Amino acid sequence: MMNHFKKSKKKEFEMIDLRKMMFFLQIEVKQCSDGIYICQKKYALEILRQFGFEECNSVCNPNPIVSGCRLCKYEGGVKENET
Repeated sequence: MMNHFKKSKKKEFEMIDLRKMMFFLQIEVKQCSDGIYICQKKYALEILRQFGFEECNSVCNPNPIVSGCRLCKYEGGVKENET
């Protein structure tokens, strides 16, 4: 199936086979024995570098937003200082 896919893409686009895919449309692809993982870390770092933000403080977010999760306003909460 993979060979068929590669042949069909070579007919449409100029490309060479470099074996395992590492990048596709600025998305990094990591192929491991337990699955295929994608991330845009390299692209994000390039954007930060382009606008001079590569030395800014980073923030760790242990709870990323869950896909499809709807956010709603909690009326009973304490207001935060916006500054």
